Amino acid sequence: MRRKLPPKVRPLGLTWRESDDDEDEEQFKPLEWGLIRRLFTYTRPFAAKRNTLIGLTLIRAMQIPAITWAMGRIIAGPIARHELEILPWAVLGYGVLAIVTDGMFHFRQRYALELGEEVVTALRLAIFDRMQGMPMSFFHRTKLGRIIGRVTTDVETVRAGIQDVLFVGIIQFGQMLFAAVVMAWCDWVLFLVVAAMAPVLWLVNNHFRMRLSQLNRAAQESFSRVTSTLAESVNGMRVTQGFVRQETNLGLFRTLLADHSRYNIEQARTSAILTPLLELNSQFFIAVLLLLGGWRTFHGEMTVGDLIQFFFLANLFFSPIATIGNQYNQALTAMAGAERVFRLIDAQPDWEDDPAATELPAEPGTGLRVEFRGITFGYDPARPVLHDVDFAVAPGQTVALVGHTGSGKSSIINLVSKFYLPTGGELLVDGREIRTVTSHSLHRQMGMVQQQNFLFTGTVMANIRLSKPDATEAEVRDAARRLDCLDILEGLPHGFATEIGERGAGLSVGQRQLVCFTRALLADPRIVILDEATSAIDALTEARLQKALVALLRGRTSFVVAHRLSTIRHADIVLVLDQGRIIERGTHPELLAQGGRYAALYEQFVQVDEPA
Repeated sequence: MRRKLPPKVRPLGLTWRESDDDEDEEQFKPLEWGLIRRLFTYTRPFAAKRNTLIGLTLIRAMQIPAITWAMGRIIAGPIARHELEILPWAVLGYGVLAIVTDGMFHFRQRYALELGEEVVTALRLAIFDRMQGMPMSFFHRTKLGRIIGRVTTDVETVRAGIQDVLFVGIIQFGQMLFAAVVMAWCDWVLFLVVAAMAPVLWLVNNHFRMRLSQLNRAAQESFSRVTSTLAESVNGMRVTQGFVRQETNLGLFRTLLADHSRYNIEQARTSAILTPLLELNSQFFIAVLLLLGGWRTFHGEMTVGDLIQFFFLANLFFSPIATIGNQYNQALTAMAGAERVFRLIDAQPDWEDDPAATELPAEPGTGLRVEFRGITFGYDPARPVLHDVDFAVAPGQTVALVGHTGSGKSSIINLVSKFYLPTGGELLVDGREIRTVTSHSLHRQMGMVQQQNFLFTGTVMANIRLSKPDATEAEVRDAARRLDCLDILEGLPHGFATEIGERGAGLSVGQRQLVCFTRALLADPRIVILDEATSAIDALTEARLQKALVALLRGRTSFVVAHRLSTIRHADIVLVLDQGRIIERGTHPELLAQGGRYAALYEQFVQVDEPA
């Protein structure tokens, strides 16, 4: 009786989740010539190696049966007839054939592995290149785990399809075909018995192999849930211990391990049924061949040597069946993996730069004029988060965006940065509609510091130089000096050569922010965006930084999202947002005098931030 697959475990509180799309993805896909042909287009740069490999594969498909046939002829010939003078030469010929076969096998295996690696590298580069050109909206709705899965698991299944399935399949089918022809030529009666046995073995093997492949895939998926949960548990250990969640998390993790263990046990049970069953069938077929072959030998219709040779050929015919079944299942898995990989490579961005877009002229030391005209925007176009937003910022002015969480502050910054495009209205940069400006040229003239900034693994100096790779050490130090934080960065264990771990490990949150400030201002941007940029810095450091910011932001157009009053007070324009609409605008004194929403927010800030 066929057992059901254990259900996927998703206990409350675990971080791992599958989307409906994940569950609906095919584990197996029928062979499609279009996918196969496209995969092999990645071998074109290595056509000579590929063609040599195909030639070696075809030769090996004939060499393996030839070795078995030669061994049978030696037994049925010189050995059976006691021809001692011929036996050494026959064995020598057999040895030469074996050496040539194994020598060619070395190159066939080597070229297959090299070709598979080259195709895998090309696919991973294609995926990474596609990701680099995707807008932020793609990453907003696509799980990181899915992208990583395409680059790792799915590409590895394609590797197996390229370097194993095709070439091993050719060899196995060639071996069966050659053995069948020779068996039919030697004794067609016994060959008919063998031909009748083959479909039975194929059906049994294919049934269990398909089952094993499903269980193997399920085990891999369950193990990915185990590893991802383990990684997140380690990263969130501070929260776990702070809220005394150790026992709860242990119970959840134990449930995931039990789920993974059930798949592995079911896989072992299925394999334990298949192997003895195949062996039993083989023994039964051997008994039939012995009975019929012995009867034909007794009646002089074939010699003992011919019967031995026939058994060698029969073994050569049956042995590929299990391999071909396994390769076929791998091929189905590779097809599904290839389809997912190409679906990602072929994914079309929600928007791209207009082919007619031109670069924004670089004019260091001057700000950009930014104007919102009736802007409507939604991450989902059917659900706008900004409604009819109008305002203009003159070059060099500083705009403070104020409002509760979800009011639309970050959305305005995303539009100014051209990470997203407006759903409706016009966004002008230096008098040009933002769609007519290339994203690259705009981003080259921007500096951004956010509340949660990303630092790459490497030195402090390398992270600062990301905004200007050709900057000298003197220029980096000068940028830090102008920010009045040179002494803080030099005070790190190894100064600017201090190594930063993953996600900025090794630096305090405030130190990371100072690195990001220096990185942003090293590029001498025309637009500066500060999104809660000073919230992680202590009051004393911020006081030093604010003095430097006043000078450094002068002449640059700046968008500032901040709750610290020192930043808001110096802004040329304060925009108060509520549910995606501008409800108040003006300078800090003007808005206080109005006694409206801003004044109320200000009073709240005063109570938690600093005295009025």
